[in-house]
Amino acid sequence: MPQKLTDDIITAAIEGFESQKAQINSQIAELRRMLSGRRPVAAAASTPAKKKAAGMSAASRARIAAAQRKRWATLKKAAPQASPKSAAKPKRKLSAAGRRAIIAATKKRWAAKRAEAAKKAGAAK
Repeated sequence: MPQKLTDDIITAAIEGFESQKAQINSQIAELRRMLSGRRPVAAAASTPAKKKAAGMSAASRARIAAAQRKRWATLKKAAPQASPKSAAKPKRKLSAAGRRAIIAATKKRWAAKRAEAAKKAGAAK
């Protein structure tokens, strides 16, 4: 399942890559210093020092992401077993005797209603 890239994820990726870039630049400067035996050149100092954003560390985000993936995995594993379509009750059928009883009751109610309407019509005349 492809992951959707939100602004938060992209921002976190940029910050992570920039911190890796800063580490690599400092390591290159250290190696150049070891090679020449003097202080590193100004190229390493040209990158502005960025303040660390308040929030979680990369390790904390990784732990949270792993825990969320684990929760989703357990939900996806449990979903096929508790599928609502497989647990649906079979459709109930009406017996012939039950159908006849319903029809008789309906006819009786309509006969009573018609009789009452005829009675009111006769009294109104």
